[in-house]
Amino acid sequence: MRLKTFATSLWATTGLIMAGASATAQEVNQELEIVGHPINGATGFQPAATELARDAQWLDGMLLVIITIITLFVTGLLAWVIIRYNQKRQTTPAGFTHHTPLEIAWTVVPIVILIIIGSFSMPVLFKQQTIPEGDINIKVTGYQWYWGYEYVDEGVEFESFLLARDELEDFGYSQDEYLLATDTAVVVPVNSTVVMQLTGADVIHSWTIPAFGVKQDAVPGRLSQLWFSAEREGIFFGQCSELCGKDHAYMPITVKVVSQETYDAWLAEAKS
Repeated sequence: MRLKTFATSLWATTGLIMAGASATAQEVNQELEIVGHPINGATGFQPAATELARDAQWLDGMLLVIITIITLFVTGLLAWVIIRYNQKRQTTPAGFTHHTPLEIAWTVVPIVILIIIGSFSMPVLFKQQTIPEGDINIKVTGYQWYWGYEYVDEGVEFESFLLARDELEDFGYSQDEYLLATDTAVVVPVNSTVVMQLTGADVIHSWTIPAFGVKQDAVPGRLSQLWFSAEREGIFFGQCSELCGKDHAYMPITVKVVSQETYDAWLAEAKS
Protein backbone atom coordinates (compact mmCIF):
# COMPACT_ATOMS: atom_id res chain seq x y z
CA MET A 1 0.00 0.00 0.00
CA ARG A 2 2.83 2.36 0.92
CA LEU A 3 4.61 1.50 -2.35
CA LYS A 4 1.48 2.30 -4.34
CA THR A 5 1.06 5.60 -2.49
CA PHE A 6 4.72 6.47 -3.07
CA ALA A 7 4.44 5.68 -6.80
CA THR A 8 1.30 7.79 -7.10
CA SER A 9 3.02 10.67 -5.31
CA LEU A 10 6.12 10.32 -7.54
CA TRP A 11 4.07 10.44 -10.72
CA ALA A 12 2.14 13.44 -9.43
CA THR A 13 5.36 15.26 -8.52
CA THR A 14 6.88 14.44 -11.91
CA GLY A 15 3.77 15.74 -13.62
CA LEU A 16 3.92 19.00 -11.64
CA ILE A 17 7.61 19.44 -12.51
CA MET A 18 6.94 18.84 -16.22
CA ALA A 19 3.95 21.17 -16.15
CA GLY A 20 6.04 23.83 -14.42
CA ALA A 21 8.87 23.42 -16.91
CA SER A 22 6.41 23.63 -19.80
CA ALA A 23 4.80 26.77 -18.37
CA THR A 24 8.19 28.38 -17.79
CA ALA A 25 9.30 27.51 -21.33
CA GLN A 26 6.15 29.07 -22.77
CA GLU A 27 6.66 32.28 -20.78
CA VAL A 28 10.30 32.58 -21.88
CA ASN A 29 9.49 31.74 -25.50
CA GLN A 30 6.79 34.41 -25.66
CA GLU A 31 9.37 37.01 -24.66
CA LEU A 32 12.06 35.86 -27.09
CA GLU A 33 12.27 36.13 -30.86
CA ILE A 34 13.20 32.99 -32.76
CA VAL A 35 16.27 34.20 -34.63
CA GLY A 36 18.55 31.33 -35.51
CA HIS A 37 16.45 28.95 -37.58
CA PRO A 38 16.18 27.92 -41.23
CA ILE A 39 13.63 29.70 -43.42
CA ASN A 40 11.98 28.09 -46.44
CA GLY A 41 13.27 29.55 -49.69
CA ALA A 42 15.89 31.73 -48.00
CA THR A 43 19.53 31.78 -49.05
CA GLY A 44 22.65 32.89 -47.26
CA PHE A 45 23.60 32.75 -43.62
CA GLN A 46 21.46 33.08 -40.54
CA PRO A 47 21.67 36.51 -38.87
CA ALA A 48 25.00 36.74 -37.06
CA ALA A 49 24.53 36.91 -33.29
CA THR A 50 28.20 36.89 -32.28
CA GLU A 51 31.45 38.55 -33.32
CA LEU A 52 32.74 35.16 -34.43
CA ALA A 53 29.80 34.70 -36.81
CA ARG A 54 30.22 38.20 -38.25
CA ASP A 55 33.91 37.57 -38.88
CA ALA A 56 33.25 34.22 -40.57
CA GLN A 57 30.48 35.66 -42.76
CA TRP A 58 32.64 38.64 -43.75
CA LEU A 59 35.51 36.29 -44.61
CA ASP A 60 33.17 34.18 -46.72
CA GLY A 61 32.05 37.28 -48.61
CA MET A 62 35.63 38.37 -49.23
CA LEU A 63 36.59 34.93 -50.53
CA LEU A 64 33.53 34.93 -52.77
CA VAL A 65 34.69 38.21 -54.36
CA ILE A 66 38.20 36.82 -54.96
CA ILE A 67 36.87 33.54 -56.38
CA THR A 68 34.43 35.40 -58.64
CA ILE A 69 37.20 37.61 -60.06
CA ILE A 70 39.42 34.57 -60.73
CA THR A 71 36.55 32.65 -62.32
CA LEU A 72 35.60 35.55 -64.60
CA PHE A 73 39.25 36.07 -65.60
CA VAL A 74 39.83 32.38 -66.43
CA THR A 75 36.49 32.13 -68.27
CA GLY A 76 37.29 35.27 -70.29
CA LEU A 77 40.77 33.97 -71.06
CA LEU A 78 39.38 30.64 -72.26
CA ALA A 79 36.79 32.41 -74.43
CA TRP A 80 39.46 34.67 -75.93
CA VAL A 81 41.75 31.70 -76.74
CA ILE A 82 38.87 29.72 -78.27
CA ILE A 83 37.79 32.63 -80.47
CA ARG A 84 41.19 34.04 -81.36
CA TYR A 85 43.14 30.83 -81.90
CA ASN A 86 40.60 28.41 -83.34
CA GLN A 87 41.51 26.45 -86.46
CA LYS A 88 39.47 28.63 -88.80
CA ARG A 89 41.22 31.85 -87.76
CA GLN A 90 44.69 30.41 -87.32
CA THR A 91 45.44 27.40 -89.48
CA THR A 92 49.08 27.25 -88.37
CA PRO A 93 49.48 26.49 -84.65
CA ALA A 94 51.89 28.52 -82.55
CA GLY A 95 55.34 27.01 -82.19
CA PHE A 96 56.73 28.48 -78.96
CA THR A 97 57.40 26.21 -75.97
CA HIS A 98 58.43 28.61 -73.18
CA HIS A 99 57.34 32.05 -72.05
CA THR A 100 59.38 33.09 -69.03
CA PRO A 101 57.41 36.23 -68.02
CA LEU A 102 54.14 34.29 -68.24
CA GLU A 103 55.48 31.40 -66.16
CA ILE A 104 56.73 33.83 -63.50
CA ALA A 105 53.34 35.57 -63.46
CA TRP A 106 51.25 32.42 -62.98
CA THR A 107 53.57 31.36 -60.17
CA VAL A 108 53.78 34.69 -58.33
CA VAL A 109 50.13 35.79 -58.66
CA PRO A 110 48.63 32.68 -56.94
CA ILE A 111 51.20 33.06 -54.14
CA VAL A 112 50.16 36.68 -53.62
CA ILE A 113 46.47 35.69 -53.61
CA LEU A 114 47.08 32.97 -51.03
CA ILE A 115 49.05 35.40 -48.83
CA ILE A 116 46.17 37.88 -48.96
CA ILE A 117 43.63 35.18 -48.08
CA GLY A 118 45.81 33.87 -45.26
CA SER A 119 46.39 37.31 -43.78
CA PHE A 120 42.64 37.73 -43.32
CA SER A 121 41.61 34.17 -42.50
CA MET A 122 44.24 33.31 -39.89
CA PRO A 123 43.16 36.03 -37.41
CA VAL A 124 39.58 34.79 -37.69
CA LEU A 125 40.71 31.23 -36.99
CA PHE A 126 42.93 32.28 -34.07
CA LYS A 127 40.07 34.26 -32.53
CA GLN A 128 37.88 31.15 -32.61
CA GLN A 129 40.55 28.90 -31.16
CA THR A 130 41.88 31.25 -28.47
CA ILE A 131 39.60 30.41 -25.57
CA PRO A 132 39.03 33.34 -23.17
CA GLU A 133 38.11 33.09 -19.51
CA GLY A 134 34.43 32.26 -19.38
CA ASP A 135 31.73 34.05 -17.42
CA ILE A 136 29.79 30.80 -17.78
CA ASN A 137 31.38 27.38 -18.20
CA ILE A 138 29.32 24.51 -19.56
CA LYS A 139 30.38 20.92 -20.13
CA VAL A 140 28.60 19.38 -23.11
CA THR A 141 28.37 15.63 -23.63
CA GLY A 142 27.04 14.09 -26.82
CA TYR A 143 25.07 10.86 -26.54
CA GLN A 144 23.26 8.71 -29.06
CA TRP A 145 21.09 10.70 -29.65
CA TYR A 146 20.70 13.61 -27.26
CA TRP A 147 22.84 16.18 -25.44
CA GLY A 148 23.84 16.49 -21.80
CA TYR A 149 24.77 19.84 -20.24
CA GLU A 150 26.47 20.68 -16.96
CA TYR A 151 26.94 24.24 -15.69
CA VAL A 152 30.14 23.33 -13.91
CA ASP A 153 30.34 26.44 -11.69
CA GLU A 154 26.70 26.29 -10.65
CA GLY A 155 26.04 22.60 -10.01
CA VAL A 156 23.23 22.50 -12.56
CA GLU A 157 22.99 19.70 -15.11
CA PHE A 158 20.32 18.33 -17.39
CA GLU A 159 19.75 16.40 -20.60
CA SER A 160 18.12 17.79 -23.72
CA PHE A 161 15.87 15.74 -25.99
CA LEU A 162 14.03 16.35 -29.24
CA LEU A 163 10.42 17.47 -28.82
CA ALA A 164 7.81 15.36 -30.61
CA ARG A 165 5.27 17.12 -32.81
CA ASP A 166 2.52 16.87 -30.22
CA GLU A 167 4.78 18.34 -27.53
CA LEU A 168 5.85 21.53 -29.32
CA GLU A 169 2.92 23.73 -28.30
CA ASP A 170 3.19 22.60 -24.67
CA PHE A 171 6.69 24.10 -24.62
CA GLY A 172 5.79 27.31 -26.44
CA TYR A 173 6.93 26.35 -29.95
CA SER A 174 5.08 26.04 -33.26
CA GLN A 175 5.10 23.17 -35.71
CA ASP A 176 7.75 25.06 -37.71
CA GLU A 177 10.24 24.25 -34.96
CA TYR A 178 9.85 20.48 -35.26
CA LEU A 179 13.28 18.77 -35.40
CA LEU A 180 14.78 22.00 -34.03
CA ALA A 181 13.30 22.48 -30.54
CA THR A 182 14.27 20.52 -27.44
CA ASP A 183 12.48 19.94 -24.16
CA THR A 184 15.27 21.67 -22.20
CA ALA A 185 17.31 24.50 -23.69
CA VAL A 186 20.72 25.89 -22.88
CA VAL A 187 20.08 29.29 -21.28
CA VAL A 188 22.79 31.96 -21.29
CA PRO A 189 22.76 35.72 -20.63
CA VAL A 190 23.32 38.19 -23.42
CA ASN A 191 26.81 39.73 -23.79
CA SER A 192 28.42 37.10 -21.54
CA THR A 193 31.39 34.95 -22.52
CA VAL A 194 30.32 31.32 -22.60
CA VAL A 195 33.00 28.61 -22.71
CA MET A 196 31.95 25.07 -23.54
CA GLN A 197 33.95 21.90 -23.01
CA LEU A 198 32.79 19.11 -25.29
CA THR A 199 33.17 15.37 -25.23
CA GLY A 200 31.32 12.33 -26.54
CA ALA A 201 30.01 9.45 -24.48
CA ASP A 202 29.87 6.90 -27.31
CA VAL A 203 30.76 8.13 -30.81
CA ILE A 204 31.86 11.44 -32.32
CA HIS A 205 29.20 14.15 -32.28
CA SER A 206 29.46 17.82 -33.21
CA TRP A 207 27.88 20.81 -31.43
CA THR A 208 27.06 23.76 -33.63
CA ILE A 209 24.93 26.90 -33.70
CA PRO A 210 25.16 28.56 -37.15
CA ALA A 211 24.08 32.00 -35.90
CA PHE A 212 26.94 31.93 -33.37
CA GLY A 213 29.56 30.85 -35.91
CA VAL A 214 30.69 27.93 -33.73
CA LYS A 215 31.11 24.23 -34.50
CA GLN A 216 33.19 21.79 -32.49
CA ASP A 217 33.46 17.99 -32.51
CA ALA A 218 32.67 16.09 -29.32
CA VAL A 219 35.13 13.17 -29.33
CA PRO A 220 34.96 10.32 -26.79
CA GLY A 221 37.91 10.40 -24.42
CA ARG A 222 38.86 13.97 -25.29
CA LEU A 223 37.86 17.45 -24.16
CA SER A 224 37.62 20.15 -26.80
CA GLN A 225 36.51 23.74 -26.32
CA LEU A 226 34.58 26.50 -28.03
CA TRP A 227 33.42 29.92 -26.91
CA PHE A 228 30.90 32.55 -27.91
CA SER A 229 29.34 35.75 -26.65
CA ALA A 230 25.83 36.31 -27.98
CA GLU A 231 25.06 39.97 -28.69
CA ARG A 232 21.28 39.74 -28.97
CA GLU A 233 18.50 37.97 -27.13
CA GLY A 234 16.55 35.25 -28.89
CA ILE A 235 16.12 31.55 -29.46
CA PHE A 236 18.75 29.87 -31.61
CA PHE A 237 18.84 26.37 -33.05
CA GLY A 238 21.53 23.97 -34.18
CA GLN A 239 21.98 20.30 -34.98
CA CYS A 240 24.53 17.61 -34.38
CA SER A 241 26.84 18.04 -37.37
CA GLU A 242 28.78 14.77 -37.29
CA LEU A 243 27.15 11.58 -38.57
CA CYS A 244 26.67 9.60 -35.37
CA GLY A 245 24.19 6.82 -36.12
CA LYS A 246 20.65 6.14 -37.21
CA ASP A 247 19.06 9.01 -35.21
CA HIS A 248 21.70 11.58 -36.08
CA ALA A 249 19.01 13.81 -37.58
CA TYR A 250 17.06 13.79 -34.32
CA MET A 251 19.44 15.42 -31.83
CA PRO A 252 18.89 19.17 -32.18
CA ILE A 253 20.34 21.97 -30.06
CA THR A 254 18.35 24.85 -28.58
CA VAL A 255 19.98 27.89 -26.99
CA LYS A 256 18.04 30.72 -25.39
CA VAL A 257 19.88 34.01 -24.97
CA VAL A 258 18.13 36.08 -22.31
CA SER A 259 18.70 39.14 -20.16
CA GLN A 260 20.89 38.85 -17.09
CA GLU A 261 17.84 39.18 -14.84
CA THR A 262 16.00 36.39 -16.66
CA TYR A 263 19.09 34.20 -16.53
CA ASP A 264 19.52 34.75 -12.79
CA ALA A 265 15.89 33.80 -12.21
CA TRP A 266 16.23 30.71 -14.42
CA LEU A 267 19.43 29.67 -12.64
CA ALA A 268 17.84 30.05 -9.20
CA GLU A 269 14.90 27.92 -10.31
CA ALA A 270 17.19 25.32 -11.87
CA LYS A 271 19.21 25.04 -8.66
CA SER A 272 16.07 24.57 -6.59
